[in-house]
Amino acid sequence: MKIAHLSDLHLLSLEGAVPMRLFNKRLTGYVNLRFHRKSVHKPFAVEAAAAEIRKLGVDHVVITGDVTNLALEVEFELVKKLVEQDLGLSPDQISMVPGNHDTYTRGAFRSKRFLHYFEPYLKTDLPEIPGPFPFVRLRGPVALIGLSTAVPRPPLVAAGALRPKQLDALSRVLSHPEVRSRTPILLQHHPWHNPPRLAKRLLEGLYDAREQGDLLRGVERGLLLHGHLHRRIHRTLPTARGHIDAVGATSASLLHDSDERMAGFNLYEIDDASGAIQSISSCRLDPATKTFSEVPIPKG
Repeated sequence: MKIAHLSDLHLLSLEGAVPMRLFNKRLTGYVNLRFHRKSVHKPFAVEAAAAEIRKLGVDHVVITGDVTNLALEVEFELVKKLVEQDLGLSPDQISMVPGNHDTYTRGAFRSKRFLHYFEPYLKTDLPEIPGPFPFVRLRGPVALIGLSTAVPRPPLVAAGALRPKQLDALSRVLSHPEVRSRTPILLQHHPWHNPPRLAKRLLEGLYDAREQGDLLRGVERGLLLHGHLHRRIHRTLPTARGHIDAVGATSASLLHDSDERMAGFNLYEIDDASGAIQSISSCRLDPATKTFSEVPIPKG
């Protein structure tokens, strides 16, 4: 089984956004876009990645959040079009979770805007576990577990949290026979590994990473796929029975001089019979030719 991993698309559009909708947290985001982010995040990079994934004939695509910049409806429409048309896969072959930019304001969070646009990609195969997060999709040798770490925060804060209700549901998911018989692949925006400095952890980290780690101690092997950092990174989450490979994808739209950060996507190959993780790799965009080449994922 071959899985492609996209993250942090950051598709931007201010079309139809009246000024009053920018006079909240979006104001700081807009300033960042206007004077920095817009110059390095390019939609053509995301489109090129989607076209390349389509050519590779993968079995499943996972998208780990921050698909928009300001959680505006017009941005969600752009993402929906890309997912439906450019990837060329059915909703059963695509799984998505939100990032902090997709719940950028309390209004976007309360209205469940992400769920409204992408519900077909969040459908669960375990209806006895209340959703929408976590959702579970059983695909051959793997159990894809979609989690939401996206919560509205004050300006300049991008930290995430799973919260007790979702952690309790995750505990039940991990003990479910259909999940225990497969290799679990957790999808979330924020990484499990927090920054070492307290200040950065409070601004950008996952507040209940320790609690999540406690729940994962019984897992023998698996993947935890995330975004948020805009860099390729491969770290290990030790468990009582083995370890989980925690792998971050760079931003699919980011143009950067560093191989670690340049736009692209990750690929994972899982053995159909045993569920063993056979390979973890990443594809880097050449923006001049819009082609991709394999690059190593740095160990963190």
